[in-house]
Amino acid sequence: MSSRAFLIFLGASCCLALGFTLGKKSGEITPNSIEGASELIGLSFTPAEKDSMISRLENQLNNIESLRKEPIDNSVSPALVFNPLPKGFKPDTEQKKPDWGLATAMELPEKESDIAYLPVHQLAVLIKSKKISSERLTKIYLDRIKTYSDTLQCLITLMETEALSKAKQMDEELASGNYRGPLHGIPYGIKDLLAVKGTKTTWGAMPYKDQEIDKTAAVVQKLNDAGAVLVGKFTLGALAMGDVWYGGVTKNPWNLEQGSSGSSAGSASAVSAGLVPFALGTETLGSIVSPSTRNGVTGLRPTYGRVSKDGAMALSWSMDKIGPISRSALDDGIILSVLNGADINDASTIEAAFNFDASMSVKDLKVGYFKPYFEGERVQENDKAVLELLKNQGIELHPLELKTSIQAGPIVMMLMVEGASAFDELTRAGWDDQLVAQHKNAWPNLFRAARFIPAVEYVQLSRQRTLLIQEMHELMKEYDVIVTPSFAGPQLQITNLTGHPALCLPNGFNDRNSPTSITLLANLFEEEKLVMLGDFIQKNSDWQAKRPPLFDQ
Repeated sequence: MSSRAFLIFLGASCCLALGFTLGKKSGEITPNSIEGASELIGLSFTPAEKDSMISRLENQLNNIESLRKEPIDNSVSPALVFNPLPKGFKPDTEQKKPDWGLATAMELPEKESDIAYLPVHQLAVLIKSKKISSERLTKIYLDRIKTYSDTLQCLITLMETEALSKAKQMDEELASGNYRGPLHGIPYGIKDLLAVKGTKTTWGAMPYKDQEIDKTAAVVQKLNDAGAVLVGKFTLGALAMGDVWYGGVTKNPWNLEQGSSGSSAGSASAVSAGLVPFALGTETLGSIVSPSTRNGVTGLRPTYGRVSKDGAMALSWSMDKIGPISRSALDDGIILSVLNGADINDASTIEAAFNFDASMSVKDLKVGYFKPYFEGERVQENDKAVLELLKNQGIELHPLELKTSIQAGPIVMMLMVEGASAFDELTRAGWDDQLVAQHKNAWPNLFRAARFIPAVEYVQLSRQRTLLIQEMHELMKEYDVIVTPSFAGPQLQITNLTGHPALCLPNGFNDRNSPTSITLLANLFEEEKLVMLGDFIQKNSDWQAKRPPLFDQ
């Protein structure tokens, strides 16, 4: 976080705790008000110390009042940039041509619903061989979006005209011998916190429902350049939390009485229901893993810094990550290869290669698993089934435990501070009252409470995070992939804080017939190993091939 962001945050904390309302003085700073503020942060000062602070606090408050006269747009990132690289670690930067192992030919299904549920890596073969045109494929998905999106409450903006124009262009290019790659002519959607020129970018929140941002997000531009066809912008929980947005609650196609989970709710719901073959989501603390689990699809959370966030809504500059949600691990790898790359417009990006080679043997991978999470009364049989599958296929599994001396829970306060800073104006202007969710664990209350976290403690949390990164590196470097239940223990918190990549894929259903998932973890910038093992699991099982019955028509 920049010094400016720290001042905004610290000043807001002081104003509240010392008897001030946000943006308006309600009384002078006194030793008693300092005592009240001190209690909130667990400190105590002598009467002389409190008296000595008054003039300094008044000066700080004046500086903050002056600072607030200059609004800061959400797109402005802090001067201090988070870097997840541990000591002595450098990612491989030698980029090679990927080998996806795609089929040379395949038959086109007769039913449009069967076409709609094909994974990207099969649609790519059909497009390249001209068994189906991009225009026809795009129309299939547009029709499904128009038929089902209201039921699912998953769509914010349909881009029919633009999509059909792009699809026709892709067909013309292919006819002339110009093939852009596996995403050529493939329709897709995005989470509506990614800006696209000429469309509204609502962030799922009432105060921004008519917002237009005059730029196109870097990831969208990369997909467009790769020949992909953007058909729509899907819902997200307001300001990237949950599945509640200003227009309703995004539904789980497997159970319309249940929300889609969040915050990449619309992206996961749309992929699950066959409205698009893939969509982009984002994750700060589970927003790809959670909806991928709920909707029975495959989500890949990349290493922090691999994918540019330029043009994306910022919630936490040090934790936000953009990744694909699709029908298969191989699809996610293909999409990530396009998204990958450093960007001068995003100082947090890191140059790193993404080299996938389908000819490599998955049995050369050293695969670990967090043994305690697969034992006990609460263990899911579906999770154990994945281990059995791997063992039966000749994969040697190495047991280990996830143990760190640093607790991840308190460090999550960094997310709260950064979120409060990113939406400082929302809180101070009172716009947070317009958000649908107003419970104690919703953003309005979390943003307000975060203003009482001192700037000193934010820095201390960041220092602890440095130690956690190093500890996780020492653990992870011994393995190529680690298998874990998606929500067991602190791994989801830890790996989001340390920036490690994760692949979340379906592994069956629970007793309520809701999808479940397993998660694969890898070292920083080694997503190709996740794709290798995930693809291997999916080729030896049919969990990912299941379709929600109400939408399989």
